[in-house]
Amino acid sequence: MSEKKKNYMEEKLKEKHHEAKIVRRIVFTVFVILMLALTGVIGGGYFYIKNALKPVNENVETTEKIEIPIGSSPRTIGVILEDNGVIRDAKIFRYYVKFKNESGFQAGEYAFSPAMTLDEIIEQLKQGRVHQDVVFQLTIPEGRQLEQIALILSNRTNHEAEDFLEVVNDPDFVAKMIDKYPSFLSEDVLNENVKYPLEGYLFPATYPFYVEDPTVEEIIETMLQKTKEVMDEYANDMRAKDFTPHQLLTMASLIEAEATNQTDRELIASVFYNRLAIDMPLQTDPTVLYALGEHKERTLYEHLEVDSPYNTYLNKGMPPGPIANAGTSSIDAALVPAESEFYYFLATPDGEVLFNETLDEHNEDKDRYITNQ
Repeated sequence: MSEKKKNYMEEKLKEKHHEAKIVRRIVFTVFVILMLALTGVIGGGYFYIKNALKPVNENVETTEKIEIPIGSSPRTIGVILEDNGVIRDAKIFRYYVKFKNESGFQAGEYAFSPAMTLDEIIEQLKQGRVHQDVVFQLTIPEGRQLEQIALILSNRTNHEAEDFLEVVNDPDFVAKMIDKYPSFLSEDVLNENVKYPLEGYLFPATYPFYVEDPTVEEIIETMLQKTKEVMDEYANDMRAKDFTPHQLLTMASLIEAEATNQTDRELIASVFYNRLAIDMPLQTDPTVLYALGEHKERTLYEHLEVDSPYNTYLNKGMPPGPIANAGTSSIDAALVPAESEFYYFLATPDGEVLFNETLDEHNEDKDRYITNQ
């Protein structure tokens, strides 16, 4: 073989190797892009469906009169509800009905609210509970404690605050509720260290009532039913994290009590979990105030000595139970905290929350924003 031909063949071989290398790179790049796109689609689909299952607006106080014609299929009902702003997605509603094997929906004129869950809407359609005028509505904001809820109730109904507190602390009533709602209520609430058995279990929402004077028991059961519906949505997440409902609501209540805005919750959760991981006391002031049973503008060193199982300065680990009711934002943060190396946080007087990795940094912020106030 001539030298010229040999060189030619070597050049062609190099070109083929180069082309093959380029092809492999292109194939690998396309594969990575497709995998990222697939991951994005799956992740996006999960969050879209999860969001579509939630109420359109939990805080709205109005209802819509909606006519469900005779013979309407779940598909038709879903479209009607979506067109009227009562649900987020008609297709998700149809699949949800099919997944739960629900049927027997009745025609009629209904009063649906954008604050209702899919389960509430389905139950109303099954029972044929047609339009009724709302006599009054009871709004329970996030972060409220049972004693505060009792005052709200006394202002909106004919019941005294003491009547409400008597019922929520009645062992027979609580035992009855545990039997009725076993999916999220357990004997954890009967622990001798728990201050109020149903603390943190009355979900913050706006509740419509269709009778003039519902009993305290009926009001509480309405709230517990709402809590059940919310907690059922987190059942898979709790199993994945090996959380009980009591543990989840307790952690969520701490986050709710400490957070000043939405963006802080995941980081606050990370601080609590980081402390638990190294057996460090949670040292969160709201638990001390809960133990004291009174609100204070500032938590002083003398307050930190209160002898209570809720005092997370003196006791390591979680408090015996929730210290307030928590909304879904805090529950989400308790389940999916941020990843951080923070062990300290401080809320400034203007509401900003500062996060630190070391005690020295935390004390510097405390001197700058708190001590000299």
